[in-house]
Amino acid sequence: LQAMSDSEQDWLALRPQEPSPSQCCGSGCQPCIYDVYEKELAQWERAKAMQDKSLLMGKKEQSSNSELNPDTFTAFSVSSVEQLTEDTYQYKFELPGKSSLRLSLGQHIVLRGVVNGLEVQRAYTPISPRNAEGYFEVLIKCYEAGLMSQYIKTWKRGDVVFWRGPFGGFPYQPNKHGELLMLASGTGLAPMIPILQSITDDEEDETFVTLVGCFPTFDKIYLKPLLQDLARYWNIRIFYVLSQESSLEKLPQSYQENTYTGHLNEDLMKTIVNSCRRKPFVLICGSSAFNEDMSRYLKSAGIEEDSCFVF
Repeated sequence: LQAMSDSEQDWLALRPQEPSPSQCCGSGCQPCIYDVYEKELAQWERAKAMQDKSLLMGKKEQSSNSELNPDTFTAFSVSSVEQLTEDTYQYKFELPGKSSLRLSLGQHIVLRGVVNGLEVQRAYTPISPRNAEGYFEVLIKCYEAGLMSQYIKTWKRGDVVFWRGPFGGFPYQPNKHGELLMLASGTGLAPMIPILQSITDDEEDETFVTLVGCFPTFDKIYLKPLLQDLARYWNIRIFYVLSQESSLEKLPQSYQENTYTGHLNEDLMKTIVNSCRRKPFVLICGSSAFNEDMSRYLKSAGIEEDSCFVF
C-alpha cells in the first residue's frame, strides 16, 4: 500500500512554503511576506478541501507587467550600474515607455534575491524624482559579509531583478512644516532626496530645509553634484558631519564652512537646531543605533517626539 496517494503528494507539492526569517525585510511592510504566505495558505487549504486545483490559478508569485505591486514581485531590468564609492552603487532600472513608479515621498520597495539557495528580502528607497519617466534609481551600499550584497554585486546591465511595493513613506504636504530638519546617515540619504526634490520643484513650496548628512570621510559623501545643486536653492541648507576626518583643511573651500568633523553629538545637535530658521519637524534615517541617538539628542535640544518621523 502506498504510504501517501499520488493525489496527496500533488497537493503537498502545491502547498505554499512558509517564509524563512531572512525573507522578511523587517521594515513593517503591509502586506508583509508572512501576510502573503497566510493568504496563499488559506487559498491552498480551500482548494484542497474542495479538491479543485483551478482555485490556485489566481496565485501569482511574480508578474512581468512592469506594474509595481505590494503583493507580488515584478521583474525590472537593470539599465545601468554606477559605482559611487568603494562600497556604494547607484542602479538604474527600466520602466516601459514613459511610465513612472508613482511612489509617494520617501516610500521604499522590497528586493528579492536568492543567494546559495536562500531567499533574502531587503527594503531600499528609490532616489529618482517621483515624476521620473521610463526609469527609477536606487542607492545601495554593499557589505562584505551581506547576503543580499553578494547577490547585488553580480548585477550587470540587462539583468532582471524582482521588486515589490511600495511601502511606508512620509506623508509630506507642501508648506505644512515651517522647516524640515533631515538627519541622514550614509544611505539614509535615500528617502530624503525625493522630498528635497519635490520642494525645489514646487515654486509655491516655501518650506525651509536643513539636511545633515553623516558620512565617515569626504570621499564617502554620496551624490555630491546633486547635493551641491540642491544647496543652491534659497531655502535649502546642507551640512556634513564626517566622523573619520580629523581636519577640514584638505576639503574643497566650498565645503569647509558647512562641514563638521567627529560625530553628530548632543552639543552639535543643539547648535544645528538653534540655527534653524523656524521650529523644525525632523526626519531621521540611518541605522537603528543612529536613529536612537538622534531621538535622544533631539529631546535634549527641546524637540518633542511628535515632531519627528523615523524612516
